[in-house]
Amino acid sequence: MTDTREAAPPAADGGEPPDGSEFGVGDESGDGPRIEFRGGKWASTVPLVFFIVWAIFQSGVLGIGDTNGLVVGALIGTTLGMFLVRGDWKAYADTIFEGMTQRVAATAIVAWLWAGMFAETLQVGGFVEGLIFAADALNVGAATFPAAAFVLCGLLATGIGTGYGATVAFVTLFFPAGVLVGANPVLLFAAILSGAVFGDNLAPVSDTTIVSAVTQDADIGGVVASRFKYAIAAAIPAFAAYLIAGSVMSGVSLEGSAALRESANALGLVHLLSMGVVILTAVAGRHIVEAISWGLIVAVVFNLLFGLSSASDIVAFTVTESGAFTGLPVVTVGEAAGVGGSLYSGAVGFFPLIVLTLLIVAMAQVMIRGGGFEAIQEFLLNRVATTVRRAELTMVLGTATINGMITINTAAEIAIAPYIARIGEKFNINGYRRANILDANTSALGYIFPWAGGVLVGYQVMVGPDGLGAEYGTDAMVVNPIEVVPYVFHGWFLVGIFVLAAITGFGREYIPDRASEEVSRA
Repeated sequence: MTDTREAAPPAADGGEPPDGSEFGVGDESGDGPRIEFRGGKWASTVPLVFFIVWAIFQSGVLGIGDTNGLVVGALIGTTLGMFLVRGDWKAYADTIFEGMTQRVAATAIVAWLWAGMFAETLQVGGFVEGLIFAADALNVGAATFPAAAFVLCGLLATGIGTGYGATVAFVTLFFPAGVLVGANPVLLFAAILSGAVFGDNLAPVSDTTIVSAVTQDADIGGVVASRFKYAIAAAIPAFAAYLIAGSVMSGVSLEGSAALRESANALGLVHLLSMGVVILTAVAGRHIVEAISWGLIVAVVFNLLFGLSSASDIVAFTVTESGAFTGLPVVTVGEAAGVGGSLYSGAVGFFPLIVLTLLIVAMAQVMIRGGGFEAIQEFLLNRVATTVRRAELTMVLGTATINGMITINTAAEIAIAPYIARIGEKFNINGYRRANILDANTSALGYIFPWAGGVLVGYQVMVGPDGLGAEYGTDAMVVNPIEVVPYVFHGWFLVGIFVLAAITGFGREYIPDRASEEVSRA
């Protein structure tokens, strides 16, 4: 049942909520080294705040979408924090290493690497050409392509449980097909990000879904069932918005696009089976690495079996002189020695983003050990969350703020989860409701901010060593992250729905209203 009361009796158990440490992120309870800063606990926020200011200036003011530049900003911010430490710097340095070894960072990195190899292998296998053929056959034109990409990306992300992986696949494959059909590149990229938001928020096997449920002491099945109404309430107007915007926002005229469309080949659609293997394996409960690996194997077999690509398109060793191994199909002679192919380019393109991710999680760990998150918690609990309505607004906006600082959405979710639980328990708010507020905002904003992981992983595909711009010989295949911010419709609608839900009480449940089933722990 729902209720719009402005106050509720205190939580009955009064226990401490799960802190997320089982996911590899330390809490602030003191089981790690504490760091004393000049200026107190708030000074521990300096590294992340500096990084955000740098990112806003670089991406928003100057319009430079360069991941390497963000890495420099993160490095400078991390170094600045060291000069604010009281006493020995060793604890600060150890915390940086501690943060970089967190499982949450490794999870995102592994998903990017495997998804990158898989998507690139499908690309060299002609899947883009197959999609163009299908779009022409089904009369999916420029106006409707973004809306279709939103729905399909949402389904893929829901099936495999990773919005990052879905973003990589769709930017690599659907994005160039859509631009060549005539869709607006900015709108299309934003539609893909919206689909990733949908899947990250709703997928039962998503990291964010699992973390939001476990840290709020709720069962995963009940959480997914309870959040469906919010996801659909945001998805329907988002779909309509992409249909409208797609008919208004024109695409770009690409030199040679007619020739590329004429090269469309239905045989490339065989890789729908490759993607199907990934989805079915993931839905069957297998690890995402295993699921993508099986899809990758099937894709390689199809490429070689149907002549969609050569072995050297998948992996290639280039030597400068002929030798005993130059007769192998994967060894060629060229002017410069090196390694190439879809497996190489699919993985190496994410190296700058991997470094950035490690630095961001390290800076978050500095905030935890320095007491910055504790200071935020006390401020929210004692100064802001004074009624149930204000408590829920605080949960929504506080989660959004933390996600703006820690741009890897799972890491942001784990960091803020204990505070969401404490605020919610203070007003007796049900675990399902708390989990939905926590997950929706971290999932949404993780694909909106120009420096967010979900946005940068898609951008990195465009500008990597063999990115889309180089692949198709046009800058139109590269979209500046700042340009997509207004058009990630599902993300914005999802945040807006929870703001309205907090104000109006829509969907609000208290602990006595419904008991959670036994919590499924990852």
